[in-house]
Amino acid sequence: MVTYIFVTNRLHIRMRRDVFQAIADPVRRDIIGLLANQELTVNSVAENFDISRPAVSNHIKILSECGIVVIHKKGRERYCQIQPQNLLPVAEWIEQYRKLWEEKLDSFESYLMKLQTKNKNDE
Repeated sequence: MVTYIFVTNRLHIRMRRDVFQAIADPVRRDIIGLLANQELTVNSVAENFDISRPAVSNHIKILSECGIVVIHKKGRERYCQIQPQNLLPVAEWIEQYRKLWEEKLDSFESYLMKLQTKNKNDE
């Protein structure tokens, strides 16, 4: 989806982020892993990384824009909560390749079994 925003006679194009952009970065994948087990504050997430707090906040913002993380306030703290159902497009995309590799590995296993049987018969 492309959003067109006109500002002072200039065209700015802003692309909507998708779930594949979210998982493209290893830090974001690690954040998803952390949040998979529990909801955490932004500061708690940041404590797990050797990058600046603003950098972690930017990664969380991207995850939020992709719909993978929801941020809500409790008192003064901002909590991050995973929305795992929004990772389904990734799981579905990967699934087609999982099936392909299972077929390839099954075929390779059959080939190895034939070679092993042939070698035993040759002895």
